[in-house]
Amino acid sequence: MKVKAPESFTYRAGNRAVLLLHGFTGSTGDMKKLGKYLNDRDYTCHGPLYSGHGVSAEELAKTSPKEWWKDVVEGYQFLKDEGYEEIAVAGISLGGLFSLKVGIELPVTGVVAMCAPTQGKSSDRQKNRLLNYAQAYKKFEGKGADQIAAEVELLEADPMTSLNDMVNIINETGEDLDLITSPTLVLQGRLDDPDYTNSATAIFNEVDTQHKHLIWYENSGHIITLGKEREQVYEDVYKFLNTLNWSE
Repeated sequence: MKVKAPESFTYRAGNRAVLLLHGFTGSTGDMKKLGKYLNDRDYTCHGPLYSGHGVSAEELAKTSPKEWWKDVVEGYQFLKDEGYEEIAVAGISLGGLFSLKVGIELPVTGVVAMCAPTQGKSSDRQKNRLLNYAQAYKKFEGKGADQIAAEVELLEADPMTSLNDMVNIINETGEDLDLITSPTLVLQGRLDDPDYTNSATAIFNEVDTQHKHLIWYENSGHIITLGKEREQVYEDVYKFLNTLNWSE
């Protein structure tokens, strides 16, 4: 079965723009419901799809974190080119990390980091994520167990050296959190992996702004934008955006 690839999205509304960033091995589907929720409340939302995402794991493995970051910057510039002077950024997982990186390197009205990593111990975890994604994607394509196993084995033999760049980006961003001076909201699922829960506390403690909040979701894991407490997540992001110093 041919799987329809997801796409970047833009929901236009008022003069306040939000850049929405998805996670590694995820897609814009991670952020679409949040985007529609905010759009219904007069926020323009743009969610770029990173290179290699939303398609086969083999295609994803051919791309690199540097390309994904380039897609983020181009998404930001897209909103600028559309005439939006003020932009907030919100992301989940790797997208949360990229949101922090945007806050470090580009002018933003506010930053929302959801389940973002700030300590990359090795590329093995990212490779395992990719292999798990490969199995799920191939099953969704309708391939049999033997074919899936053989194809995943071939993929596992790929050294995927570019994933080392992801570890570097995570660590470098984690070291520069004190350069973030924009208002910052940190959202974290309590049931997530300890690396992420520990990162949430570090982000909150280290960003250099008095306008910061950390909210925990007691019954949520990693992708909180799609989890059982997602409606509360959407409301909390919306409330935070409304506290920002937007021009009228």
